[in-house]
Amino acid sequence: MEQHDETQSQPITSTTKVIFSNPRGFGATLRSDLKETFFPDDPFKGIGNQPPLRQARGVLEYFVPVFEWAPRYDLKLFRYDFLAGVTIASLAIPQGISYANLAKVPPIIGLCNFVPAIVYTIFGSSQNLAVGTVAACSLLLSETIGEKVSWSENPTLYLHLVFTATLFTGIFQTVLGLLRLGILVDFLSHSTITGFMGGTAILIIFQQLKGFFGLKHFTQKTDVISVLHAIFANRDEKNKNPKLFWVSAVAPLVTVLIGCLFAYVAHGEKHGIQIVGHLKKGINPPSIKDLNFDPKYIAAPLKAGIITGILALAEGIAIGRSFALLKNQKVDGNKEMIAFGLMNIVGSLTSCYLTTGPFSKTAVNVNAGCKTQMSNLVMAFCMMLTLLFLAPLFSYTPLVALSAIIMSAMFGLIDYEKMYHMFKVDKYDFIICMVAFFGVAFISMDVGLGLSVGLAIVRSMLYAARPETSKLGKLPGTELYRDIKQYPTPDATHGILILELGSPICFSGSAYVRERIMRWIRDEESIKDSPVDHLVLDLGGVMGIDMTGIEMFFELKRILDPKGMKILLVNPRTQVAEKMMASNFIDTLGEESVFLTIPDAIQACKFRLSGSHKKNELTSVHVV
Repeated sequence: MEQHDETQSQPITSTTKVIFSNPRGFGATLRSDLKETFFPDDPFKGIGNQPPLRQARGVLEYFVPVFEWAPRYDLKLFRYDFLAGVTIASLAIPQGISYANLAKVPPIIGLCNFVPAIVYTIFGSSQNLAVGTVAACSLLLSETIGEKVSWSENPTLYLHLVFTATLFTGIFQTVLGLLRLGILVDFLSHSTITGFMGGTAILIIFQQLKGFFGLKHFTQKTDVISVLHAIFANRDEKNKNPKLFWVSAVAPLVTVLIGCLFAYVAHGEKHGIQIVGHLKKGINPPSIKDLNFDPKYIAAPLKAGIITGILALAEGIAIGRSFALLKNQKVDGNKEMIAFGLMNIVGSLTSCYLTTGPFSKTAVNVNAGCKTQMSNLVMAFCMMLTLLFLAPLFSYTPLVALSAIIMSAMFGLIDYEKMYHMFKVDKYDFIICMVAFFGVAFISMDVGLGLSVGLAIVRSMLYAARPETSKLGKLPGTELYRDIKQYPTPDATHGILILELGSPICFSGSAYVRERIMRWIRDEESIKDSPVDHLVLDLGGVMGIDMTGIEMFFELKRILDPKGMKILLVNPRTQVAEKMMASNFIDTLGEESVFLTIPDAIQACKFRLSGSHKKNELTSVHVV
């Protein structure tokens, strides 16, 4: 019997123990953190042990993807890309004129954007993305720069500032890509982008009522209230000519070419139908001399360049990745940043304004069967031919037709289903989405975007300030320990409180974690009407900790020691264990109080409790 009791009194330990290796040096830790921050995809892993020439080729293929796919290109692929390129060109030409009108720049500038498409063919990594101008960035440019210079009063200076803003956008995007700071774009959450696009679509739809009603005077503000006020204030300017009104009415229902034909045959410009006006044919001239860095105006293009640059990156990369997933392909966000940046830098020097990856063109490109980036080159060639030979034919395009094109595209940007999905799944994301939506629609684009991004950042900060903690219980008939809120009927563990801590434990949330643990202890003792002898902390989910977090554990031990309560740690991860060892917390706690699994810790607790009870019994006998 004595031998049996001795066997029962021995703690059962796991065959695998927690490894307490010496903490890594600062240099090794810093290199590891920088690699995970800036090179999470490890892009150069395959060429590390290659000969120097092969390494140089691999680096060149990484930064200039055309050298990767062009050697494998053949005529069979070109047939698909040619058809896709011609198809998206038929969309890019009218959209280019429409969005140029939205950005308040000459319509011909909208056709000049074939140059960025050539640049993207060389540097772009997405096989599906079709680049071009977009409505949201066009409107944002006109709003931001229009605050400083009126496009109607000084169109030349306004255009030069648009080119300058595009240059700033390109530089900003390129620097982000080279420094691999794509993490900054991640602050534009999915809910923010959805709300911003929806609010922008509402704005643009209302803006196009000017062209629909043929108004000559209109507000330069972009909020819905100002636009509606301008429509009602200038309602007497509406085109009411009963003989030729059908030309304006039919234009939204037909293509731009048919709209041009009607306007030309009917001499619509003589009867109150506004048209694009003269379009000079020829390749777009260099605009390097038009860039304006006058300190008096520089703030407007700088602000517009950075805001539109972030938005263009978020939209373009998200669209590229979405379509890549459908084909089981990969899109490198940092390479896309470099490609977007370079095409905007070159574009700003060749009379082009901001270019990114619009959804409408990309969807058409994919549905038309594109295979590689070559479809962008075919589109660029078609647009160049249009500039050289066909540009004057679009002079008779009715503005109402352009308004119809923009409005039809905008209705697709209001994603009602996604908003409703957010409402069902995550109310906080829905609120962030609605803040962007209504902020853009009723205040301004930059304020709405800023409010939504700020709210999303506050939410992420709350996650850091209030790390998740949960009480674990053993599932009946198993060795699994799970959250008792999710599995409310666990086996009883008398005198033992098991808590799972979330990540990270840093200065912003350390005090909360300490107070939350103490509250768990008080609740446990009040429910079971008995003291807690052992506190088991599962650290498997704690990915990081700082010095304030370490001090929190020291404070917790100082609070619990006088109560006779022991702390046991389970599965601390490498970074956490290294800092606890460096701070001597493991030495203070004792390595015997650190376990690999929760069952190991529970068995140790039961062994200590049984030993404690035997000691109390012996003490009682001795006293008697």
